[in-house]
Amino acid sequence: MKKRNLGSTAADTIIWTIVIMMTLSCLLPLLNTVALSFSSQSAATGNLVWLVPVGFNLSSYQKILEDVQFWRSFFTSVTRVVLGTSLNLILVVLIAYPLSKTKREFKSRNKYMWVVMTAMLFSGGTIPLFIVVKQLNLIDSIWSLILPGAVPVYNVILMMNFFKAVPKSLEEAAIIDGASIWKVLFKVYIPVSLPAIATITLFCVVSHWNDYFSGLIYINTASKYPLQTYIQQLTVDFSEMYSTDPELLEQISKISNRAMNSAKIVVSTLPLLLIYPFLQRYFVTGIVMGAVKE
Repeated sequence: MKKRNLGSTAADTIIWTIVIMMTLSCLLPLLNTVALSFSSQSAATGNLVWLVPVGFNLSSYQKILEDVQFWRSFFTSVTRVVLGTSLNLILVVLIAYPLSKTKREFKSRNKYMWVVMTAMLFSGGTIPLFIVVKQLNLIDSIWSLILPGAVPVYNVILMMNFFKAVPKSLEEAAIIDGASIWKVLFKVYIPVSLPAIATITLFCVVSHWNDYFSGLIYINTASKYPLQTYIQQLTVDFSEMYSTDPELLEQISKISNRAMNSAKIVVSTLPLLLIYPFLQRYFVTGIVMGAVKE
């Protein structure tokens, strides 16, 4: 018993040490980024900032938040997240539900499953996708940011396996009571699948919010850029800021590229940090119960 207790204690110590180290490896860079965003130019450029701001000021945030284009891009991203996530959830549920049935219940199930798996493993590439979007006259439209990724195949498989785990007796009882296929879906499957739906919602929100590349490809008008594309393109052009205005010169002296870039990261990450706690309790359950693939 003594040896077992000693071994268990040693194992727990090693495990907790690893967990703490991994946590710090994720947390410390984030804290450093926040500290840099609030620091002065001399401290940021001189690598004097670690976890606490040095020469505290809000110049970087003021420069971003006073920009009208920032707010346009912000609301473009919010609109994209709302429309894109809603469309993703609708299509994922409608595709995953029939694919969760057996071949006896849905005769063409295997054929459609091959289509889904092929779409997951192979892609036509960026150029063919751009040509399709252009032929559909979606260029420079918010729908060009949403429709190309309307069906996230990985999420379809995750949802399909979660539907398979739902007890068959629930569906049979609903059918005996006279429920139609649609009523079974909306009254039985969806209510018991909230952990999977919350997990997929989180995946879709993160995917839409963090994507900047689609904006670079499909959006030609700068005023229509989503937030991440705008932040990626945003630079501080000091040559245009030179002036004899003392207040402007003081602002220039307070802003550095490192501080500005850190502020961009903090601002773009904040919405996800606010959303995640509400979905986190469903996250592990949704991943575990939908993780087994065919």
